[in-house]
Amino acid sequence: MVQKTTRATQALDRAGLRYSLHAYAYDGDAPRIGLQAAEALGVAPGRVLKTLMAAVDGRTVCLLVASDREAAMKRVAAAFGGKTAAMLKPADAERLTGYHVGGISPLGQKRAFPTAVDAGSLTEPAAEIHVNGGARGLQIRLAEGDLVAVLGARVAPLT
Repeated sequence: MVQKTTRATQALDRAGLRYSLHAYAYDGDAPRIGLQAAEALGVAPGRVLKTLMAAVDGRTVCLLVASDREAAMKRVAAAFGGKTAAMLKPADAERLTGYHVGGISPLGQKRAFPTAVDAGSLTEPAAEIHVNGGARGLQIRLAEGDLVAVLGARVAPLT
């Protein structure tokens, strides 16, 4: 197991949750970073959730969607009770989360944003999934239920 401390791992440690860290060779030129992470780790793409930052009616939100799926902006808006949704520009996502694109974790962001996990990306609370660990080339594996609980996330159809 990899030993590395990030704001994301610190958030899980404070919550007392079990997790494991998994490093891989990050390829910043990959067309879809989440799929590249899944392939590098030998994990099914549906088990690696990508972290997306969006705005719903001008309010910043965080989305978690399986790496092999795309967020549907109408569903994203509906999940947060809004009318319109759009992805944030990478520079804005970095500034607001404190992480670099390709290393944005839903955990340990500079401030907490309302978060939703795609219902179609979850299988059962005890099943394990991967999310970004707060650094490029670092993934955290933990139980789906623990992730939803620690984030206070809503589960809704986003794809």
